[in-house]
Amino acid sequence: MKRIPTFISDLSKNEFPLTDKVSGKIIRKPILALLKADFPDFTTDQFLSITELNLYRERYISNYLSNEIGELSKIEDTVSEEFTESSSTVSKMEEKLEVRTFGQLVADNVADFGGSWKFIMLFGVFIVLWILANIYILYNKGFDPYPFILLNLILSCLAALQAPVIMMSQNRQEEKDRERARKDYMINLKSELEIRMLHEKLDHLVRHQQEELIEIQKIQIEMMNDILGRINK
Repeated sequence: MKRIPTFISDLSKNEFPLTDKVSGKIIRKPILALLKADFPDFTTDQFLSITELNLYRERYISNYLSNEIGELSKIEDTVSEEFTESSSTVSKMEEKLEVRTFGQLVADNVADFGGSWKFIMLFGVFIVLWILANIYILYNKGFDPYPFILLNLILSCLAALQAPVIMMSQNRQEEKDRERARKDYMINLKSELEIRMLHEKLDHLVRHQQEELIEIQKIQIEMMNDILGRINK
């Protein structure tokens, strides 16, 4: 019986059929780097078997898929962190307590009370009681007989004092609106920058995936060609 020619692999020092002999020069760089990690003394001038080469090709593809899962997890963590940071920024801006002086506090309370139905109803009741007390109880001979000059004076003084107080409160409200608009602008600007950064990260990830997938396809084609070559032999 004729003996099948064999050779000794420079990688594992095992004996393989001569038809499985592969030169290190045809090994792709990423596969060669993975191979050298286990066998540092191996050079491109040496030889190994197609079986050993396929093992490292499969390991490269397996490592790539595992790394991609890790890359996706990092992207998800980054998105979560960016979302948390955005939320904390909004909370800091919205929950900031406003320090008001005594005059500002009085102006706000007067404006709130003077612009409510409660004030209108209470003041309406006061005017009606004032008029009834002077006409029917005191028979128009009391402290403010018709045409109620004292009441007109009180109303004029109230209007004269209430108007500037309400204007002070409105000015403060305008300042608050401007501050709120500035905060909204800062939040929107931060969100825009973060979205832009995420787009850049995703673009980088897509380019990286495309390059790796092309490399994997080349390796798979080489493996298929090797299989077809062995079948033809």
